Amino acid sequence: MSPIHDVTTWEPLLRLMLQDNAERLAAPGGYVTGTVGRGGWSVPVARPVFPLGRAAMVSDMQAEFDAVEKVRNVLVEEGVDHVSFVMEAPAPGTVRAHFIDLGPSVESGVSQPVGALVLAEGAVPEPWRRLPDPSPDARPAPSADPALLERTLRERLPDAIGATDDEIAATESRLGITLPEELRALYRVVRARWQDLGEDYDAATRMAKAVGCELLPLDEVYVADSASRPAPWKYAAMDAVDTRPDAAVQGLVGSPGWIVFGDTGGGDRIAVDLTPGPGGHLGQVIVMSHEENIGAGLIADSLTGMVLDGRVRDGHGAGTAAGKPVTAWVNRASVPSVEAAAHPGLEALSIGVLEGEPVGLAPLFGLPRLRTLTAYPGTLADPLEIARLDGLEFLDLSPEDWRVLLDAGAVPRGLLAAAIEVHGERNPLETVELANEILALRDRPLITRTVIEADLPSEGGG
Repeated sequence: MSPIHDVTTWEPLLRLMLQDNAERLAAPGGYVTGTVGRGGWSVPVARPVFPLGRAAMVSDMQAEFDAVEKVRNVLVEEGVDHVSFVMEAPAPGTVRAHFIDLGPSVESGVSQPVGALVLAEGAVPEPWRRLPDPSPDARPAPSADPALLERTLRERLPDAIGATDDEIAATESRLGITLPEELRALYRVVRARWQDLGEDYDAATRMAKAVGCELLPLDEVYVADSASRPAPWKYAAMDAVDTRPDAAVQGLVGSPGWIVFGDTGGGDRIAVDLTPGPGGHLGQVIVMSHEENIGAGLIADSLTGMVLDGRVRDGHGAGTAAGKPVTAWVNRASVPSVEAAAHPGLEALSIGVLEGEPVGLAPLFGLPRLRTLTAYPGTLADPLEIARLDGLEFLDLSPEDWRVLLDAGAVPRGLLAAAIEVHGERNPLETVELANEILALRDRPLITRTVIEADLPSEGGG
């Protein structure tokens, strides 16, 4: 057995959880859950209540820290990122721990261990498959001037070490593209290596001020295609590519023409855009928010313009097209009904908490672009209506609705991914069993469990 599943690895933590959850574990069907990872943990261990005015100290939670650290050390040794578990107490002083290995077909969940089930190898949501629309008529902005850009930067950074032609060529070979002239001019002045700055933070600040952003070293420049911006299926399936006819920036996840060369200092990436929107310019500068899965904003018509301005402005110029939204949330606070959300361009629909009776899906029948449906437990009048929604690639339903589809053999054949919408108290082991039924329909690797059992008498030996 792997050290990760060895009783001695877990005994201190199991003992703490048994002690702090005795009443819950003793109840019929009682269980607790948790996760321990190399970067953090969430375990059901009681924390002390501190007197008003006194800060928490490590010593207050030393037993928990020590128990978790014993597990984390083994994870590091074995090269495992994290492990999720369900713990039961089948008899007084006895614990049973189920370790859940999601395997290659399942994403990690948030409130539960099981996230989205990937039903086709390598499948990604539709926006992540979308390539930019051609822009053959796009031209550089009048402000683009590589020679002026280079002179300006040499004046601002007279001692900077620039990249050689061979270093620029090596980057182009690595990326498989030719860098635009403005970007080549920038790096001919300063290649932005930390060592070149003498590992001096003041020098780095001066360089950022001269350029207008935190500049990536030349050998860290990368192409922000869709693969560089991953997102969990459960959230990404509700995203959509939808660009206004006059937008400067295409509303994409990523593009083979987005060449990232900088950062705002807050985690948002700055790129030269070689695939602009209908209202944009070739070589414009855009910013991609680290808080969003999709889209980018325009910050300058050209790299020259950004450098002369000396700062990164708030992104603008992107946005969704006018008219009915291609993604919709039907609930008591947003779109009032399925009928109101339905239209030929609808791509993704989420049915949330509603007032009144469960809803039917007839208004969605025949919609040509509908690919995502998520439904809060108890909101569907007849889950079998889902079988009439051609083109679904992602489906997120309650365990009860999935049970109806599975028993009727009505799970849509075209699904690329699925999720089980769990609310309230439900043993994750039940979700694992249901997930494996869905995975088995597509011959995908199943979620596996490793079970250990340990007798944990009281510390006094009684």
